[in-house]
Amino acid sequence: MYKLLKPFVFLLDPEKAHHLTISLLRVLRKIPLLGSLVIKSWQYEDPLLHRHFMGLDFPNPVGLAAGFDKDGKYFEDMCALGFGFIEIGTVTPVGQAGNPTPRLFRLIEDGGIINRMGFNNEGVESMVHRLKNRKNTKILIGGNIGKNKLTPNQEADQDYLKCFEALHDLVDYFVVNVSSPNTPNLRDLQDKEPLTALLKTLQSKNSTYAKRKPILLKIAPDLTNEQLDDILDIVKETDIEGLIGTNTTIARDGLQTPATKISKIGNGGLSGAPLRVRSTEVIKYLADRMDKQKIIIGVGGISSAADAIEKLDAGASLVQVYSGLIYAGPTLIKDINKALVTQAKRKSTATAS
Repeated sequence: MYKLLKPFVFLLDPEKAHHLTISLLRVLRKIPLLGSLVIKSWQYEDPLLHRHFMGLDFPNPVGLAAGFDKDGKYFEDMCALGFGFIEIGTVTPVGQAGNPTPRLFRLIEDGGIINRMGFNNEGVESMVHRLKNRKNTKILIGGNIGKNKLTPNQEADQDYLKCFEALHDLVDYFVVNVSSPNTPNLRDLQDKEPLTALLKTLQSKNSTYAKRKPILLKIAPDLTNEQLDDILDIVKETDIEGLIGTNTTIARDGLQTPATKISKIGNGGLSGAPLRVRSTEVIKYLADRMDKQKIIIGVGGISSAADAIEKLDAGASLVQVYSGLIYAGPTLIKDINKALVTQAKRKSTATAS
């Protein structure tokens, strides 16, 4: 079905296409029999897919990355595609419009996306309202939190803290986003001193609750090895549960899309297939050096089952998709999960023999 719709969807502005495809999914879910049959065909379940990390039980290791559902409006619809977990956000304390449009661009020749959305969202209280009124309480939800554009970096910890407190009883884990390239100076918070202070503030608050929530840090792919070493030190010092590697890149190397088009698009974070290799490199570097009790969620350039397995082989415990979903369609999740079950059975047979 998606293959038939994709050429028409790609004629639309990417941001309008985003909302249209979600609307179509919602309509499909309401069609008796036919809708359920189509949606069921996208799903794949098997006990071999179950994972247990951070005290949470994941029905499968394939999640939806942050950015798709910024306000917690669509997680129940998207869960119908067979995701093992959904990450919502990035959300900020106060709603903000984000950057001017156009701010989302397809690089069809590369299977990539450039965005400069700028944390557009309705604010944390709107998200709280939706989560309190959710119908499906079984979906594992991650809350990706950030700071408002107008909040100076020296006050950023208060923005993250407000989101953390508001969502603490409503999400299963948190992701601290200091790596988006689309909020001015946000990536400065990745420096060792401010980042350590921020995570310690959140962990201190976390300790005041009867049930602590896992905290992950989402990092940029553009960090040097020395900066990645600092990240490893920070994970150890603050005792967060792990990392998400990686966010979008500001690099534009090796693209097939004409340079004139790239120049016309301008600033923004690049995701999708062009990010795959660098994201995997970062994951492997971190996994080889990080405490094995910590986890890495691999994201960046996953457009096929082979791409997901590459991330897991590099050291990721779980994976997330977003841009690849736009190009490959909703069967991507099923394809990945089926390949993982096949791989697990093959390994089991080899061990037995």
